[in-house]
Amino acid sequence: MGDDYRAVVQKIVSNGKHGPFAVAGSEELGSVTFSLSATVWKGEQWPETGTYVVLSQVMKKRAGWRANHGRLLKPSDEKKQRG
Repeated sequence: MGDDYRAVVQKIVSNGKHGPFAVAGSEELGSVTFSLSATVWKGEQWPETGTYVVLSQVMKKRAGWRANHGRLLKPSDEKKQRG
């Protein structure tokens, strides 16, 4: 399935040129952008600024890193990291 990256949401843009999106900061990648459309964001509600998220299917674009899958960080993710 690929690598998962933990990141903290830095900015939400609800009316971007290509639809709503968020920008998150990752220790490994730096800034990562992801869409908040239902095809990318897997959650009942959008994340808030300061929320931890898990991003995957990440690719490098001319404008920077882009994630094609995103969701909120869950307690089970924390257990996986310690285990």
